[in-house]
Amino acid sequence: MNGRTLDDRAVRLFIALAAFFCVNAVLAEFIGVKIFALEDTLGIAPLEWNLFGQSGSLNFTVGTLLWPFVFILTDTINEFFGRRGVRFISWMAVALIVYGFVFAFLAIATAPAGWWVKAAEHQGVPDYQAAFAAIFGQGMWSIVGSIIAFLIGQLIDVAVFHRIRAATGERMVWLRATGSTAISQLVDSFVVIWIAFVLGPQKWPTSLFLAVSSVNYVYKMLAAIALIPLLYLMRHAIRRYLGEDRERQLRLEAAAD
Repeated sequence: MNGRTLDDRAVRLFIALAAFFCVNAVLAEFIGVKIFALEDTLGIAPLEWNLFGQSGSLNFTVGTLLWPFVFILTDTINEFFGRRGVRFISWMAVALIVYGFVFAFLAIATAPAGWWVKAAEHQGVPDYQAAFAAIFGQGMWSIVGSIIAFLIGQLIDVAVFHRIRAATGERMVWLRATGSTAISQLVDSFVVIWIAFVLGPQKWPTSLFLAVSSVNYVYKMLAAIALIPLLYLMRHAIRRYLGEDRERQLRLEAAAD
């Protein structure tokens, strides 16, 4: 008699990877409202960039700290569960992001308790309701832009990943991981800013759009390259968890997907 479904280590692996993928994607959207200064965080002098006639320092949304891990998880799921696995979790992540924002706006719309509004006044927050609304009530253009860019990027990533895999076989894991990220994030980085800040009410000029998008793309790629060792570490851990035969079977199924 066959064992129970959840006794299958491959099933449990997919659930774990999907869960971490989705929570990272949702968290990145919600904490992304904060803009941080990379140089100040690292305690170094400002690294002024100058592109397309625009200049600035290295300021990013906090959500960019999580996206490199989303890339690694995408490539790992691609490696072992193929196109269908990545598409499934990508659509699930989009649904959860939308679900989260719907309830965030519902939470903002609820009437606050009178005592709660001033509850953090001693911490320098005179109006808790206003702060709550400012943090969780992100602009609709930013929400739509990030969701569309995320989904397009994921679909491109899975297509490029498998094209490179078909050309190189099981060799050069780093190439299909980095190559797919390079192309998908090129699209993602420009689409999200174009929708949020060019089509949106701020109406950025083309030069500012190109400059900020380029800086964001370079940052994402450097982070993705820096995390390549983590990709190999995860693959080694999965091989030990599943066993070599089961791990090889999953990779072959994913390649043929």
